[in-house]
Amino acid sequence: MNLFFKLIGAGVSLGAGFVGTKLVNKGWEKATGNKPPVGNDDMETSLRSALTFALISAFVSTLIQVLASRGTQRAIARFAKSQDIV
Repeated sequence: MNLFFKLIGAGVSLGAGFVGTKLVNKGWEKATGNKPPVGNDDMETSLRSALTFALISAFVSTLIQVLASRGTQRAIARFAKSQDIV
């Protein structure tokens, strides 16, 4: 059962990371009117723009990772309590 929870936690984290990336990209496009500075082929992107995007993206990624981890741990604890009651 422990392996099952680890797989579920990894799946939730990956899914949340994918959604978070899409949200950051859409938010960037909406706020700046430009596509997000990802990839190496765009030499027109300023250093300030690239660093700002990287910081925002890293912050959102870390936040999602922490929330997904805490949520998974909370779910495991809740399941363990319900197993003890039964």
